[in-house]
Amino acid sequence: MAWNEPGNSNNKDPWGGRNDQGPPDLDEVVKKMQDKLGSLFGGGGGRRGGAGGGSGRGMAGFGLIAGIVFVVWMASGIYIVDAGTRGVVMRFGAYTEATMPGPHWHLPYPIEQVEIVNVEQRRFVEIGYRSGAGGQAGLTVEREALMLTKDENIVNIQLAVQYQINDPRKYLFNVRQPEAVLKQVAEAAVREVIGKNEMDFVLKEGRAEVVSRVKADMQTILDQYDAGLLVSDVNLQDAQPPEEVQGAFSDAIKAREDKERLKNEAEAYANEVVPKARGRAARQTQEARAYKESLIAKAEGEAHRFTALLKEYKKAPDVTRERLYIETLESVLKRTNKVIVDSDSANNLMYLPLDKLMDRNTVQRSREPDTSSNKGITGSRGEAPVRPVRRTREAR
Repeated sequence: MAWNEPGNSNNKDPWGGRNDQGPPDLDEVVKKMQDKLGSLFGGGGGRRGGAGGGSGRGMAGFGLIAGIVFVVWMASGIYIVDAGTRGVVMRFGAYTEATMPGPHWHLPYPIEQVEIVNVEQRRFVEIGYRSGAGGQAGLTVEREALMLTKDENIVNIQLAVQYQINDPRKYLFNVRQPEAVLKQVAEAAVREVIGKNEMDFVLKEGRAEVVSRVKADMQTILDQYDAGLLVSDVNLQDAQPPEEVQGAFSDAIKAREDKERLKNEAEAYANEVVPKARGRAARQTQEARAYKESLIAKAEGEAHRFTALLKEYKKAPDVTRERLYIETLESVLKRTNKVIVDSDSANNLMYLPLDKLMDRNTVQRSREPDTSSNKGITGSRGEAPVRPVRRTREAR
């Protein structure tokens, strides 16, 4: 049954009063709220303690809460800078100081803020490609990779730049997007270096020089920007011609390698033949000089011998003439294989052709070693007979 239905003996309203008393008083509601707030801040009932005591206790509770909030707010300014990092303190957004590793305190937010910057972390930026996640193959970015060389050829360059932060203040305040700036600087530097060199130099022997120049140019530009970045390393990941001309370029490389191989073989052959020819020429020259000197020495010796012999001949002509005759016969006959047999009792002079006999004997032994017949005066293996030679007494 509703509270205001006829016949309801209670006839009470929801606010605790009777229906005949009317709506609640607004001042009473406000007092009740004040009493609750006073009790919340440490005071008792407003009507029991009086108006002055409740107001004092409320202010004390508010001060206590404000003090706790202030202490918590001040404690929020404590921060710790880890090893390898720097803390950049900013007061109302402006740089104040840079703190080293360790515990520090600053005025809490929003008065001061601290930005922690890792100065030992090595960061990377990729030019011309994007490395795949989880060990997958990288993706080539042709817009960044294709570059024009000095001889108007196009090469595909993939570069990896490794850098660090060497000045946190410059890194945070001088450049809005340091990583983007670094990437643009790297691309500009490598395009400048590639554009000043020919394709063969870039793809072959000039890789190390290209890397060193790119690193130096990047650091120079970043120092001009005052970006607070240090380029620690530059790696040339790949340098190849475009895919459309890979086949022709491979053929050209193969032909160049064949040329170098044949050239090396020719040089090796020349290095082998030329020293031998020079050695033979030097040997022949030495032999000619030795022959010349021997002939000169022999002629001089013969001249001296003839002069000495002439002196002896003048002293004893007959004896010297007989001696010369005997020495001449001795020198002539010692080179012959004939044996001359002379006898004082007969006018016949015999000679034996030993050279022909020995040659014939050797041939017959090789052909018929066991069937040789006995012929001639000697009676052994078909030697030529001894021919008698008649000579007169005058010849003797």
